Amino acid sequence: MKRNPLILFFIAAIVLVMLFAGIRTARNNRANGPANGQLIGNLAPDFELQTLDGKNLKLSDLRGKAVLLNFWATYCGPCKVEMPWFVELQKEYGSQGFQIVGVANDDASTEDIAKFAKEMGINYPILIGKDSVSDSYKVSVLPTSFFVDRDGKLIAREFGLQSRSVFVDHIKKALSQGQSVQAQK
Repeated sequence: MKRNPLILFFIAAIVLVMLFAGIRTARNNRANGPANGQLIGNLAPDFELQTLDGKNLKLSDLRGKAVLLNFWATYCGPCKVEMPWFVELQKEYGSQGFQIVGVANDDASTEDIAKFAKEMGINYPILIGKDSVSDSYKVSVLPTSFFVDRDGKLIAREFGLQSRSVFVDHIKKALSQGQSVQAQK
């Protein structure tokens, strides 16, 4: 079977154009994405959201603590996998000045979210999310977790389900950074 050289040239040209477009898109996303200076390394965008028991919590109220800010939803399968780890990590590192804060990005009612949190044994604050907060953190995937050092600076972000050890590494880094740690030394 003979192949027409013109068809092969056309296919090669299409592949090259797609490759070029993909590389360019990836570079633009990296250059414009939050991991490249827009969020990571800067102060975490402050917000005030309501807890499940109706109190307001501002992220800036947690300055001095290392924070894992986790955006999740009741329907999110990977979120359900990592939540028991978060319960354990809050117990393990809480006394060292660590605080997990869950932000429910969910259309479920507050009562349904509270029931879900109780069933999961959540031992950290759950906040009722707002689109404006998710937008300020550029959350497009659930779960998404941000790690904030003691000075309120974002030091890392993880999209989707990660291994427990990834969370532990970021928690240790967040606990070891910031003026509060330097003052203790």
